[in-house]
Amino acid sequence: MRMRWLGWMMVCIGFLGSSRWLVAQSPTGEDAAIRAVMSAQVAAWNRGDIDGFMRGYEDSPETTFIGSTIAHGYEPILERYRKAYADKTQMGTLRFGELSVRLLPTSAGVVEYAVVTGRFHLERTAHGAAAKDDGIFSLVWRKGPQGWKILLDHTS
Repeated sequence: MRMRWLGWMMVCIGFLGSSRWLVAQSPTGEDAAIRAVMSAQVAAWNRGDIDGFMRGYEDSPETTFIGSTIAHGYEPILERYRKAYADKTQMGTLRFGELSVRLLPTSAGVVEYAVVTGRFHLERTAHGAAAKDDGIFSLVWRKGPQGWKILLDHTS
């Protein structure tokens, strides 16, 4: 009887431990929250609103964009977008595809960071400084007081 009781205890402990892991690994509201920010970015971009698009980035001197060059800081990244896409025709219509959101829980199971990878496509008739219409990206996100924001954007 005691062995059976110990066996059930081990099964229960194993289940509780694995269910905590499953909760941390399964799609949650955090995944949806990041995707909602990205949807808002697409909507802002498609109406020609670079400032609105940039609301998805953390307003910090530490925020980094890596493309053909490296820009550090929210304001320099904003200026880079403004110069590369001078008007709505150069911005065109943005689409994201093949999105993968990977939440990064701490050892305590708290999700504060995430990595998002995917593809972008611009449908447009005019090009300015930014000539690429298609590419891939990886984004590092942090959940802060204002919600999920991009800390690092590597787009090629």
